[in-house]
Amino acid sequence: MDTFEIISRLSPAFGVSGEERQAADAALELLSPYGEGAFDKKTGNTVFWRFGRETDGSKKTVLLDAHIDEIGFIVTYITDDGFLKVAPVGGIDRRMLLASEVTVFGKECVRGVITSTPPHLEKDNKQLPEVSDIYIDIGYTAEKAKKVITLGDKVSVVNAPVKLLGDRISAKALDDRCGVAALIKTLELLKGESLDVNVALLLSSKEEIGEMGAKTGAFDIKPDIAIAVDVSFAYTQGEDREECGELEKGPMIGISPSLSRELSHSLIECAEKNGIPYQLEIMNGKTGTNADEMTVSRGGVKTVTVSIPQRYMHTPAEVIDTKDIDNTARLLACFIGGLK
Repeated sequence: MDTFEIISRLSPAFGVSGEERQAADAALELLSPYGEGAFDKKTGNTVFWRFGRETDGSKKTVLLDAHIDEIGFIVTYITDDGFLKVAPVGGIDRRMLLASEVTVFGKECVRGVITSTPPHLEKDNKQLPEVSDIYIDIGYTAEKAKKVITLGDKVSVVNAPVKLLGDRISAKALDDRCGVAALIKTLELLKGESLDVNVALLLSSKEEIGEMGAKTGAFDIKPDIAIAVDVSFAYTQGEDREECGELEKGPMIGISPSLSRELSHSLIECAEKNGIPYQLEIMNGKTGTNADEMTVSRGGVKTVTVSIPQRYMHTPAEVIDTKDIDNTARLLACFIGGLK
C-alpha cells in the first residue's frame, strides 16, 4: 500500500493520550491482512501478532513498538460566554496554537478555533500565552456548550495530511503515526515469509504523558528483543547539526548506554549489507522513548531505538519524508528476516 495512503488513514484518526481507540481501529484495519490483534480497553494498548506465532516456546519473540497516541488538550472549564478553557495533554508547542482549528470530542464532535487577539488590539504581541490562558471558540452559548461538552473531554488539532514537494508530507500526529505506518509496511514486506521468531506489534498508549502503555505492554508480551520506532529531530534551519538527523537520509539507529549495543550494531550491519541508508542517533542516557520502559521490563529486555527524522515536532504541521518510513520498514524486515 502507498505510504501516503497509510498516513492519510492514520493521521486524522483521533487518539489524544488516554483516548486511543479510534486511531487503534484505523491501524487494526490496515494490519488485518498480516495477523491478528485487538484493542485492550484496560490499558489503551493495541497488541497485534503476525501470522505464524508459536506459543510453545520454540520461537523467541521480537516486539516492534510505536505509540499510537498524540498530543492534545483536555477541557477544564466552560466560561459564561461559551468559550472552553483547556490544559495540555503532552508537550505541546505553544508557538503554533493561536488561531488553530480544533475538534472537541464530546457527546458530539464539535469544531472550534483557538482564539487570538488581532495585532491591532494587542498591547504586547511579543509575549507567548500559556495554554492555561488560551480559549477555544466553538460558536456556542454556555448553555448549549454544556449539553454536548463535558469537563474532561479531549481536544485534537485539525490538520489533514498534505503532500509537499518530492516525498515529503505534513500533518498532525505524525509523531508517531509515521512509526505505526513503518510497522505496517514491515509486516507487508514480511508477508508470506517463514520466520524463526514470533513478531508482535505494540501500538502503545499514553507515551506522550509518561510511556505508560509501553510499560504494561512489554510486561504482558514478554519479548526477547524490543525495538522502539519513534520520531526524532530532523535538521531545519539554525539548529545544532550534531543533535539532528536529516530528512531523506534514512532511519536513525539509536546508540545509548540504556540500549543494547549488540542490537545497535546488528541493525547497522543489516543496513550496510542490504544497501539501506541510515543515520546514527547518539544519546548519553535515557532515550525519551518507550525503549526506556521496555528495556527494564520484567528481568530486562534487549532494546534498541529506530527513529524517523521529523521536522516541527509537537506542532499541528509536523513534516516527514515517506522514503524514511519506507527505509525504516526495509531495515526492520531485513533484520527480523535474518534472526535465527
